[in-house]
Amino acid sequence: MTPTDSELRQSILDEEHLKLLGLGYLVSAILSAGFSLLGLVYGAMGLVFGRAIADAPASAGQPPPEFLGWFFAIFGVAFFLVMITAATLKFLTYRWLAQRRRRVFCMVVAGFSCLEVPYGTALGVCTFLVLNRRSIERSFDQPTP
Repeated sequence: MTPTDSELRQSILDEEHLKLLGLGYLVSAILSAGFSLLGLVYGAMGLVFGRAIADAPASAGQPPPEFLGWFFAIFGVAFFLVMITAATLKFLTYRWLAQRRRRVFCMVVAGFSCLEVPYGTALGVCTFLVLNRRSIERSFDQPTP
């Protein structure tokens, strides 16, 4: 059975949309990984401040509480871990869109991407629109050679 012209056009359109979505997730993963480094800066700043406050001599002018420095450190490390996890999930989505595998995982990551206004929201909504097409669902269901 040969595909009709409309089926052929739809398959070309689907392929292009999946490539564009994959590129979007790759760019988003790179940006998330880059922004995760800010968490390390906050963590280092918190360690330095926490140590400096602990070593400061008591004087008439009270230094800020010691926990403030440790709060910065914990916040920075937590921020780094969340952002690097997001970057990893987006990179996996990029790879699995290209391989047409794990459609549900890609949709879950798209849902989380919607929280990153405005770029992630646009990426997530476009992902839902593309991955909910029946032709795309069928292509994800087919075993890959």
